[in-house]
Amino acid sequence: MFEQIGAVLERAPAERERTPVRRQSRARGRCEGVFWRRTNRQDVRTIVLAARRYELAGRQPGARNGPLGGVAIELLELFANLVDFRTGRLEPSIDTLMLKLRRSRDAIVRALKNLRAHGFLDWLRRYQPTGNEGRGPQVQQTSNAYRMSLPDRARQLLGRWGVAPPLPDDHVQAEAERAADIEAHRVSLDIEARTLFDVGDNPLGQALARLGKAINLRESVRQTESLSGSINNRKE
Repeated sequence: MFEQIGAVLERAPAERERTPVRRQSRARGRCEGVFWRRTNRQDVRTIVLAARRYELAGRQPGARNGPLGGVAIELLELFANLVDFRTGRLEPSIDTLMLKLRRSRDAIVRALKNLRAHGFLDWLRRYQPTGNEGRGPQVQQTSNAYRMSLPDRARQLLGRWGVAPPLPDDHVQAEAERAADIEAHRVSLDIEARTLFDVGDNPLGQALARLGKAINLRESVRQTESLSGSINNRKE
């Protein structure tokens, strides 16, 4: 009987090695190019402001938190300070977020899920090589790549903050006066200087300026000759 049991065990498949990284993880350094996008300080601050208003608008009477929660707002504010505006790079680890905000891992993970569920944040799971040359896992989980977003339903809560403000009346008046001064200066220039002013001090502008100067000189000579002829005729 023991021999039969041994034979069965020998034929049994070996236990499948556990996957060292989570599902749908992507290789670090190969997936972020189409995920991260360039941003600026105004855009990320707008996202934070919209999240604050979204949190207030969704809070039920008597409730302490809204749909996002206070930790989620803290996370967005931290992300706004950590993101690289030029590239959109944003990849803090959970441990870094815990250290910066002094929050537990569960609180951070729950806040991240809330932000993603309501459209303020998205991320890519990533892995990287372990450097092992022998047996053992060849890759390991690494920090996520994050991207901040502004959902439409939150954008609507911004009101006038969501669009560029109109220019003040004094700005319009100042621009009109400036345009009038520039035109008055342009009219006061001779044809050569005016051509450079209009076209620019470049090869084309300089060529047109020389042409204009030649035409102006020819007209001046013609007027002088005409005036001299008139004076001679009178003398005769």
